[in-house]
Amino acid sequence: MPDLLSPTSVLEVLRPVQDPELRKSLVELNMIRNVQVAAGKVSFTLVLTTPACPLREFIVEDCQRAVRSLPGVETVDVEVTAETPQQKSLPDRTGIAGIKNIVAISSGKGGVGKSTIAVNVAVSLAQAGAKVGLIDADIYGPNTPTMLGLADTALMVRKGPNGEDILEPAFNHGVKLVSMGFLIKPDQPVMWRGPMLNGIIRQFLYQTEWGDLDYLIVDLPPGTGDAQLTLAQAVPMAGAVIVTTPQTVALQDSRRGLKMFQSLQVPVLGIVENMSYFIPPDLPDRHYDIFGSGGGEKTAKELGVPLLGCVPLEISLREGGDSGLPIVVAAPDSASAKAIWAIAQQIAAKVSIAALT
Repeated sequence: MPDLLSPTSVLEVLRPVQDPELRKSLVELNMIRNVQVAAGKVSFTLVLTTPACPLREFIVEDCQRAVRSLPGVETVDVEVTAETPQQKSLPDRTGIAGIKNIVAISSGKGGVGKSTIAVNVAVSLAQAGAKVGLIDADIYGPNTPTMLGLADTALMVRKGPNGEDILEPAFNHGVKLVSMGFLIKPDQPVMWRGPMLNGIIRQFLYQTEWGDLDYLIVDLPPGTGDAQLTLAQAVPMAGAVIVTTPQTVALQDSRRGLKMFQSLQVPVLGIVENMSYFIPPDLPDRHYDIFGSGGGEKTAKELGVPLLGCVPLEISLREGGDSGLPIVVAAPDSASAKAIWAIAQQIAAKVSIAALT
């Protein structure tokens, strides 16, 4: 008669437990590994599809509950790790060695806080344990070095095997960064036509020593121009995130940006409504709808895409960008930091679902 408590019996009792988003068995997905049983103690490794899994605690609790139903179980020890899946490749777009997923952060118009969202999402994913890179593709207005505390940093450039320039990305807050801001003086304008812009973005993509990355976040300039076309046509993308504010003019432009990505066969992961409301520092319980309200939710419903979250406007959010301390680092318990952290989790979850389905 087989032992009632064994690695086999543990796997069998875990088989009905599903990943809530993929809706498939954890066992069938090979997310349960290294099962060991000794004197009433059961231990195993739970391998999630992203370090930023929003349902991590629920999955662990479901696993422990299932295993405790076996006779003789005294303790259940779950070690949680993550293996981010590789985004599916496309025949007409060249992937980048070592980079699993490329996500664009875009907006229809300027001034909606797109770079703030891009920087803080990148840092949030890094805080969760992911390997993260960030491309500042806003060639005419490169601000991410300042926002990541790297304004005084110079990029290292070395020669590749064929004599080409290879960029060594700067690094801070867990994020690797390349930006035009590293290559020009602070007050130097970039006056380039489309082909030159296309060339520097491709250099950022293919001639940067990124190493292994779970996510490469691309902070795009506003609009639907050369940078967006270059990125979408060059590499297979896990998806794009559209940043807007609640006001009508921003929403009108965001719809154009969203339609552009859809026409280029780039999945739209969802909409982020930034500056949803203002929280005064002396009256934290008050909310002021400076730019209107509900616009992001309405637009998301009309266009059939998810609303990933709403980020309030706080003085500390602006201060963090100016000082090089992103809000998720400087004030992780603030309302805006919590909102961005939840958005980063949603992005990571949707990227994993797309890669595994």
